[in-house]
Amino acid sequence: MDDLTIARAIHVLAVVHWIGGVFMVTGVILPAVRRFAEPSRRMELFEAVEGRFSAQAKISVALAGLSGFWMTWRLDAWHRFAEAGFWWMHAMLAVWLVFAAVLFVAEPLFLHDWFRRRARTAPEATMALVQRLHWALLTVSLITTAAAVLGAHGMI
Repeated sequence: MDDLTIARAIHVLAVVHWIGGVFMVTGVILPAVRRFAEPSRRMELFEAVEGRFSAQAKISVALAGLSGFWMTWRLDAWHRFAEAGFWWMHAMLAVWLVFAAVLFVAEPLFLHDWFRRRARTAPEATMALVQRLHWALLTVSLITTAAAVLGAHGMI
């Protein structure tokens, strides 16, 4: 087994955990919180549950980024970013950058506080916004994942 095989396995496992977790939060946790918690407690409950995944997602996103960089470097595949046919690599990088920015910059610096303040005055609208944003991120992530698999196998 060589380093590229190991990097690919790490990459796939990290993406499965990360995007699978986003799916769980978006498709199961958010709807349950919105359905069963009283409006004034929804954000608190959501943050308590989602916070546990956020710590795990930071590890998965970091591993996906490091392994993706390693594979690109080892394969000397930088040229792919200059070729339109490898648009799915741009998409992977873009999705990774969005999640890395949210997890490592926005959440710790301002996002949690902003959502908490907003939830105090408009709890239902805030949870609806959180759910819409999660669905948007999940949709883009799933499309990108499918495109990356197809692209890596020469299908697109």
